[in-house]
Amino acid sequence: MQFSLEDIKHLGNIELLARQMVEGFITGLHKSPYHGFSVEFAEHRLYNTGESTRHIDWKLYAKTDRLYTKRYEEETNLRCQLVIDQSSSMYYPDTNFGKMRFSVLASAALTYLLHKQRDAVGLHTFSSQLELETPVKSSASHVHKLFLMLNELLNKPKTEKRTNVAAILNQLAQKIHRRSLVVIFSDMFDNEANEEELMAALQHLKHRKHEVLLFHVTDHRTELDFDFEDRPYEFIDAETSERVKLNPASIKKAFREQMDNYYHELYLKCAKLKIDLITADINQGFDQILKAYLIKRQKMT
Repeated sequence: MQFSLEDIKHLGNIELLARQMVEGFITGLHKSPYHGFSVEFAEHRLYNTGESTRHIDWKLYAKTDRLYTKRYEEETNLRCQLVIDQSSSMYYPDTNFGKMRFSVLASAALTYLLHKQRDAVGLHTFSSQLELETPVKSSASHVHKLFLMLNELLNKPKTEKRTNVAAILNQLAQKIHRRSLVVIFSDMFDNEANEEELMAALQHLKHRKHEVLLFHVTDHRTELDFDFEDRPYEFIDAETSERVKLNPASIKKAFREQMDNYYHELYLKCAKLKIDLITADINQGFDQILKAYLIKRQKMT
């Protein structure tokens, strides 16, 4: 499902957007990922005969005449860390919020789906350093706070920031103490020269027993296919401000070959580490994100 900048401004509620994206996606599936999950209570589950009565919510029993026990974080099905690259290049293209808008809305959709599946979720954003860190919880109040933070990110103006994916992933590997699914949204354009460092950081996450789903976020038409009009352009590096004037047609073939080779090698190296590297084209909507997550989730069960 696609959302334009006008849609976002009109609706003005990222939680509503996330719900529409997920429910639209679910409608197209033959089997709902909600199967086996109750959506009536976000922080309780039905009491099973023979269980300890220690955690029964008696106030809820008085209101509903049904026995529910309070849920705790260790009872959730999955712990998920959403990690968004917030560097300058993620705001390309300038219209419609670009890769950053896409990553924030995709994260909102995953947050909604995770919450409905009784999973715990946390949010991190980064540039050359960690910008935002939240705990990992499944409560309704926590998820509401995440939507507020994502909405702030959606409306935050571009800032001039470099990225350092490898260093951040190493930090996260140390910070995340319990086995989690780490979902990363990044254009990865800072790391071609530091590929060994990036792979070492991803291996660090795997060594700590985390599962990794890496979305390589791009405007596929211009950043991978290099599809521009046949006329002179001035290209400006979003993170270094370096400028170069050229006609795209003169380097298009070489550019595409270099990018294809780089990402093919990156894909193979991720595959060896059993890391799912998914190309996420910002022009193809959000079903691609939700589908990749569900496939990953199925592999983990």
